[in-house]
This record gives sequence, C-alpha cells and structure tokens, in this order.
Amino acid sequence: MQVDVMDPARARALQVALGASATLDTGDSLPPFFHQLYFWEPAVPAELGRDGHPRVGGLIPDMGLPRRMWAGGRLEFNAPLRLGTAAEKLSVCERAERKVGRSGDLAVVTLRHEISQDGKLRVTEWQDLVYRAEADAQAPRPVAPVARTDEDNCRKVDFDATLLFRYSALTFNGHRIHYDQPYARDVEGYDGLVVHGPLLAQLLMLEAGEINRFSYKATAPLMHHERAEICRKGTDLWVRGADGRQCMVATSG
Repeated sequence: MQVDVMDPARARALQVALGASATLDTGDSLPPFFHQLYFWEPAVPAELGRDGHPRVGGLIPDMGLPRRMWAGGRLEFNAPLRLGTAAEKLSVCERAERKVGRSGDLAVVTLRHEISQDGKLRVTEWQDLVYRAEADAQAPRPVAPVARTDEDNCRKVDFDATLLFRYSALTFNGHRIHYDQPYARDVEGYDGLVVHGPLLAQLLMLEAGEINRFSYKATAPLMHHERAEICRKGTDLWVRGADGRQCMVATSG
C-alpha cells in the first residue's frame, strides 16, 4: 500500500509541460490519468536495472527478458481524485506469463492498481506490460498498422527531448529509452527517444473529455522527433504518426 498527498504543484507542472495554463489547486479534481504523477517508488541505484527501472523480482516476477514496453491499459473512474488530500494505492500482479510472438519470446504482465481517497475507491487501473528479448539489429522491423483517416477531430502534436525528460521526471520514470538517446538506439534498437505510452494515452484522454472508462493499446512506437496527430471519431481515439502509421488506439466511455 502506498500513500500520497496529491501535491497540486505536480499537477500544475504537467499542465505547463503540456502547453496549458497552470490552473489546478488544492481541492480541485485531478484530470483523468494525472495520477501517474503520484505514488513514486524510488529505489537506490543498486536496485535499478540497466534500463533505469527498478529491477524485476518483486511485484513483477523476473522472467529473463530485459526489454520492457508499456503495451496498453484500461481504467475505470468511479469518482474524481481531489488534490491536496491523501490517497492510497494498492497494487497487485494479476498475470505474468511467457509467450512466443511474431518477433520471438515475450512475457506479458498485467498489474492492477486501486486508488482510494476518504475510504472510497476512486480509480482502478490495469497496466499491460510486455518484456522482450535483446534487440536484434539483423531482424526485420515489425510492420506498423495503418491508422484510420476518418476522424471528426484531429490536432497535431510535436514532441521533443525536453518534453520527454519533464514527463519522465514528473512520473519518476527512469526508463532510459525516454531520455538517453545512445542507449535507446544502441541497446534497445530504436531510431530515437521513445515517446512514453502513458504520455500518448494522457493526450488521448484529454482529447476525450469527461470519461468514466478508457482503454488503450500501443501498436507502434513514436519517436521524439516525429509529429503526431491526435484523432477522434465518437468514442474512438487514436494517435497517427506523420507517415500514417497507427501508434495507439483507444476507446472512451
């Protein structure tokens, strides 16, 4: 069980990082998914893996696959979280299994987080994580799906290393693929810094507006130097890369 007082300053910092005005204060409702800024789990350097994340073997079992990816998730918002009020988070591992996919061995892990405030369950979140084997420079790159083009609303979003660093800092995410370009390129095989999956999901949730449920799935990585489009048609949302590929799909409710 973790406890956090939901400091409004942290929420205001994310507003500013995303290009909005800093308006949130004590007593205000926390925007959907802003709880990613809270419940930090700091670990001493000796307890970190090579990727900057805490070593597996606790909540997440060690299945011998080093490359971690945030594959998607689902959320239920029962009531808003309030800034400046202590909240409790309970986390459990619902699933951890190895599989063989098109690109080789992988492990799928599902975590469930329940966040309560004033004795009431406010948010339930399921996180789907995937662990893969070492990157193979000779292996063919997976073919990304093509994104829809029938949206009713669409806005362009630019990313850069500064935004990725600030989001990593605010969420206490030490994964080096988001701020260490030589590591992302030479060790994990990416073309640049990888935009956080939760950051893309955050932008889709802000686009969706008021929501009670939300589910999302990452389908292709987006690099920090790429422009993306945040698209919406009804309750369907997606992230489209500049080359037309689908990077994330989501559904709101």
